[in-house]
Amino acid sequence: MIEHYDSSEITHKNNVSKGDLIIGTGRSAIGTLIERSSRSTLLVHLPRLEGWGEKPPVKNGPSLGGYGAVAMNAALTVSMTKLPEQLRKTLTWDRGKELSAHAQFALDTGTKVFFADPHSP
Repeated sequence: MIEHYDSSEITHKNNVSKGDLIIGTGRSAIGTLIERSSRSTLLVHLPRLEGWGEKPPVKNGPSLGGYGAVAMNAALTVSMTKLPEQLRKTLTWDRGKELSAHAQFALDTGTKVFFADPHSP
């Protein structure tokens, strides 16, 4: 189920963040949170999880490189709870699987999570 909302209404509020994941060389990763009004940017450190590089990756296994749902949920929760409450009311994310634990994230932080429609800017 996708929650639809009037984007012209919600983007005028100063409590809307947009999040994304950037994967770099060597499968390093960092999360970004951008507050839309001020364009303030918060970089979210995504450390590699215990066991990374010890064994070959398992197809459909957990992503130990730091950019899977487990690592993203933990890192986003820590980063978002440090922000003032008015800056963490909503988060819009692309449709990547790294935020598949969004329900737990929403419970832990009180942040409403929205997902962008496919192929939208």
